[in-house]
Amino acid sequence: MPVRYDVDEKGAAFVVLDNPETRNALGDELLDDLLERLREARDDDDVRVVVIGSSHDRVFSAGGDLKAFASDSATITKYAGLDRFPKLYELIGGMGKPVICAAGGDVLAGAFGLALACDLVIAKEGVRFGCPEINVGVFPFMISALIYRNIDRMKANELMMLGDLVDATEAERLGFVNAVVPAEHFDETVTEWAHRVAAKSPLLMRLGKDAIEATRDMSLPDALSALRSQLALAFTTEDIKEGVAAFREKRSPEWRMR
Repeated sequence: MPVRYDVDEKGAAFVVLDNPETRNALGDELLDDLLERLREARDDDDVRVVVIGSSHDRVFSAGGDLKAFASDSATITKYAGLDRFPKLYELIGGMGKPVICAAGGDVLAGAFGLALACDLVIAKEGVRFGCPEINVGVFPFMISALIYRNIDRMKANELMMLGDLVDATEAERLGFVNAVVPAEHFDETVTEWAHRVAAKSPLLMRLGKDAIEATRDMSLPDALSALRSQLALAFTTEDIKEGVAAFREKRSPEWRMR
């Protein structure tokens, strides 16, 4: 299978792209397997955070399968297969659990959209991000929606229209990478962040992520109204009471997930 899956004792699910001979190209088989693994993580109550990484030491993913793009398959067949990308991006946004992109190699084309769909991005020093598809006659249609939601308009246009790549340090400056880590500390840092996230209340994390997903494209008045309702709902949970009590008593909280 092109995707490995493992859950550790602290509730971190590690979803690893593992098709190095194609540089983890996002072909139909890999995308189907990735979607299946992410649904498995979504539906597993023991999973509190998801980490998407790669077994390739230089490339996280080269993006869409260019051979498939240029094949002689019927247009309707190609069109039907394109639903995997929106399904993937929407699944990450709507799964109710934080998703971390562990960018241990170059993140290119459709994989750039995958990284931007995640909640947190940790990058190894020297890793590059971008959408070079314009250089081979393909425009990054699908991921442009994610790029425009995460990067200022003029820089977004530059990335999509020139096809240049930016390194991890520049990506952090632009605001779509959270941390840049030396290679020797990368795996350790990814695991540390995953476990820190997993230690939070899964219930409040779900309520929060769902609220962000539902309101980010609303007008400010509509968003504030919806978020007020979500905060009122959070007040009814036992976890918010436990969190405050643990803080006052200077102890670790014991989340009840209700």
